[in-house]
Amino acid sequence: MSKSTVPTFDALMNPLIQALKKLGGSGTIEEINTQVAEIAGLTDQQLEILQNPSKGGATKVEYRMGWARTYLKQFGILENSGRGVWALTLAGSKVDRVDEKEVKRAIQTKLKKSHDDAANIDEQPGEENWREELHGILGKMPPSAFEKLSQRVLRESGFTQVEVTGRSGDGGIDGKGILRLGGLLSFQIIFQCKRWKGSVSATQVRDFRGAMVGRADKGLLITTGTFTKDAIREATRDGTSAIDLVDGEQFLDKLKELGLGVQTRKIQVEEVTIDKEWFTNL
Repeated sequence: MSKSTVPTFDALMNPLIQALKKLGGSGTIEEINTQVAEIAGLTDQQLEILQNPSKGGATKVEYRMGWARTYLKQFGILENSGRGVWALTLAGSKVDRVDEKEVKRAIQTKLKKSHDDAANIDEQPGEENWREELHGILGKMPPSAFEKLSQRVLRESGFTQVEVTGRSGDGGIDGKGILRLGGLLSFQIIFQCKRWKGSVSATQVRDFRGAMVGRADKGLLITTGTFTKDAIREATRDGTSAIDLVDGEQFLDKLKELGLGVQTRKIQVEEVTIDKEWFTNL
């Protein structure tokens, strides 16, 4: 396979199963995607290819991994919680591989029976429609609005005294806050928001670390895009201040979890709708 070619979603099914087994049967999307990239031998170049550059930072790998999760869930191999954790079902724990063609055929037949618009099933996986739409909205946001949205997310997630500074010449620091744990411990946090379509590099992580030295206990780097493998390694490099990373997919999941501009309704299957006006008014 060419280094610039991304595996199809069905080709990612078995690496996904193997990844979950390696993780002990369950994992977050971030953990699973990292393991799949290693198992499938995906390069940084493959991981950074955007699904739709005009609509935001979702990569083809992330998009197709969403397809693979959806199909394996419908096939009874995977299940997921409301907190974004995916796990092997009892049936899934008993298999090492699936016949990708059989899974694809079975689920498309099932979906065609339940959806009148099934003619576009190959291009429009149900779970991922809302992600692409929301990526597009975030990608068109003014930087100040995205900083304000990040501030709201942090407050809703338990941070206090969250301030957006965004001063030029401040080393890229966009804000600060305090995270309290159990009412006993507190940590000073500095955060940076990157409303990007591409990938954040290791150099940018190092620059952020340099800006936070002596100013906070922890750093938090939020992007609408992705992080390169080197950036992820740099964030937790031994002997340095650890930096927590939140990529575009994690940010979307958090918006959905907190109900910020994203509404979830369950009928027979989960239905997610985007409130565009909510984001416009930030």
